[in-house]
Amino acid sequence: VLLAAAVCTKAGKAIVSRQFVEMTRTRIEGLLAAFPKLMNTGKQHTFVETESVRYVYQPMEKLYMVLITTKNSNILEDLETLRLFSRVIPEYCRALEENEISEHCFDLIFAFDEIVALGYRENVNLAQIRTFTEMDSHEEKVFRAVRETQEREAKAEMRRKAKELQQARRDAERQGKKAPGFGGFGSSAVSGGTTAAMITETIIETEKPKVAPAPARPSGPSKALKLGAKGKEVDNFVDKLKSEGENIMTSVGKRSTEATKVLASPVNMESVHMKIEEKISLTCGRDGGLQNMELHGMIMLHISDEKFARIRLHVENEDKRGVQLQTHPNVDKKLFTAESQIGLKNPEKSFPINSDVGVLKWRLQTTEESFIPLTINCWPSESGSSCDVNIEYELQEESLELNDVVITIPLPSGVGAPVIGEIDGEYRHDSRRNLLEWCLPVIDAKNRSGSLEFSIAGQPSDFFPVHVSFISKKNYCNIQVTKVTQVDGNSPVRFSTETTFLVDKYEIL
Repeated sequence: VLLAAAVCTKAGKAIVSRQFVEMTRTRIEGLLAAFPKLMNTGKQHTFVETESVRYVYQPMEKLYMVLITTKNSNILEDLETLRLFSRVIPEYCRALEENEISEHCFDLIFAFDEIVALGYRENVNLAQIRTFTEMDSHEEKVFRAVRETQEREAKAEMRRKAKELQQARRDAERQGKKAPGFGGFGSSAVSGGTTAAMITETIIETEKPKVAPAPARPSGPSKALKLGAKGKEVDNFVDKLKSEGENIMTSVGKRSTEATKVLASPVNMESVHMKIEEKISLTCGRDGGLQNMELHGMIMLHISDEKFARIRLHVENEDKRGVQLQTHPNVDKKLFTAESQIGLKNPEKSFPINSDVGVLKWRLQTTEESFIPLTINCWPSESGSSCDVNIEYELQEESLELNDVVITIPLPSGVGAPVIGEIDGEYRHDSRRNLLEWCLPVIDAKNRSGSLEFSIAGQPSDFFPVHVSFISKKNYCNIQVTKVTQVDGNSPVRFSTETTFLVDKYEIL
């Protein structure tokens, strides 16, 4: 069995050591301290033995990667394990130096535990170790989505409170009374009113998802309001661009996250607003064949005006793939089945105001290859010491328009940057995470296929799994709300729609 794996200096000082059987600290330190003295200078070996243990080692610049095993252990398997240990270290450390190893010691220990369990080698490769240690959590994604929703609701509540404060001040001025003092802003009513005005103006000017009316400024000079003058000039410039039809998105860092793109509200949001959101989870084999594809969709209704609370949605379903539809328990199922209309069971009741209500959801699960929206074909082929990789995409559903497509290909560690041959679109090489990101701004019927060729040292299995991410404003299943009418009188109601098609998981294993 494998007793321990350690990274030590040439003098035998342990930097990182992971014991896979019960061993004391003094025992492991003594074994590592004795290791340099056992090596014969001038001779090239990969192992050295004592009466009790065998050291299998590999020099790495000023350090040694050492495996301590029993003498009856299979040395060929140990050498293969040692090779994998040596490839893991550059995965987490930029330089093979003592301080860099110490800084990433816990990352290395977690990776070591994936390679060996209870002294025996696990059947894993470098890509699997990387996936296991990343610990991608669905629960964490859900938690972040919930937190972003709560933040969004809190901001909306803050804007509503600000408008109420501002309206109260205006009413007081219109009636010739003194503006009331708000909260704990001092006993003086006038100073309280001025402070409230400053607060409301700051909140409304910094948070502008919709074009809000400019708040009335208090009469008389106020030096405090001049502090944000520069920021207001920027806001005015942005508002001017919006009024000319430009779509302005605030960027956080280099790339906006998917959540920001999806949750960004449209500028012109009607009193009746619908979000149609679909998420796809897809797994394909590298040799072709769809292992599983699952798609979930939902229509969320948001009503901001009470007079439009009693309405019916006319749904047009042109799907021919066998999607399973399900309405909300309070929705009249018979009405939906007979006339494709979404209305409440009790027509006298109203939909909730100022909250997102899921009224219809659908699900599609299939292993039919013709249903794959975007096929990815990755062909790595060994050519001497390097590997030539050809990867191509093809849009199967020509009605779709996929934006911000990123195809992520894992690369072997410690072999440098890939040599790009031909490419449609752009690429980014993430040397820290050993990834090649193939970026395509848009894939549609006019740009339905493309390819990328590159070469790099490695084996064909090193370039999987391939991950794909995209966002689309057209949904996969042809389910749309075509008309909204009032229950009384059947008169049409103006409404706005926001459609999003997202990737939950899209990988080629």
